[in-house]
Amino acid sequence: MSTDLEALFGAFGTMIGRPAMADMEIGETIRQMLAALVRFDHVVVFAYRGNERPIDLYSTFSPEEHVVFVTLYQAGPYLLDPFYHTARERRQDVFRMRELAPDRFFSSEYYRTYYIKTGLAEEVGFFVQTDDDITVVLSLMRIEKTGSFTPAEFTLLKKTQPLVARMVKHYWARLAPRFDAQLRAGDKSRRSRGKPGNIPPTDIVWRDLSLTSRETAIVDLVLQGHSSESIGIKLAISTGTVKVHRRNVYRKLGISSQTQLLSIYLRSLAEK
Repeated sequence: MSTDLEALFGAFGTMIGRPAMADMEIGETIRQMLAALVRFDHVVVFAYRGNERPIDLYSTFSPEEHVVFVTLYQAGPYLLDPFYHTARERRQDVFRMRELAPDRFFSSEYYRTYYIKTGLAEEVGFFVQTDDDITVVLSLMRIEKTGSFTPAEFTLLKKTQPLVARMVKHYWARLAPRFDAQLRAGDKSRRSRGKPGNIPPTDIVWRDLSLTSRETAIVDLVLQGHSSESIGIKLAISTGTVKVHRRNVYRKLGISSQTQLLSIYLRSLAEK
């Protein structure tokens, strides 16, 4: 598509003289700016801090789509998302999902049971570090009918990264209080149910299932979509050792498949 200069200038015009804007206004301004350059079907902006539940800042989904892309995602699947792990690594740039995904991601149980429901052909993310160990990720999504971004389109998006980053850092600064409030609300809810407060539920799922730290690390990587070979490289152990640990985990949990492993993980997380 050709550049829509009128739409582009209109998007910039909304920012003139605006030291601050609401989440919806910020997201819509950036969406209009990028839509003047390339075609996409959805936009969603999440803020990540550590392993805490991500905060949704803006999205263009219908109510039904919002359930899949946001509500279900925040309930636990985000922990297996390559974008989440890249955000935790504090990397900054524009990345395609397939650049970041583990070697078995597209055949993983996470992909088959959750990600495939999104119906996406491709997802491209702008990763921007703000303050207080927070990374904001603005994702542009294309559904199967639209197809993937072309090399020329992706190159154009890469060129916009410095501008998008400056806009995100300016208008979405000081997000830490929102995470602090969310954490306090979660702690209060867990204490009311007799659960320990001040401990992110993700930190205690595998501990409560009596897995060792090594088994926990391997299981996390398995669910993210890493093969035994990839896990061995990341943890500096042999592929055979990885397979032994996986068998031990399955024996401890009384399961025989990755489908059951993911089910236990998400169910246990929901109970925290």
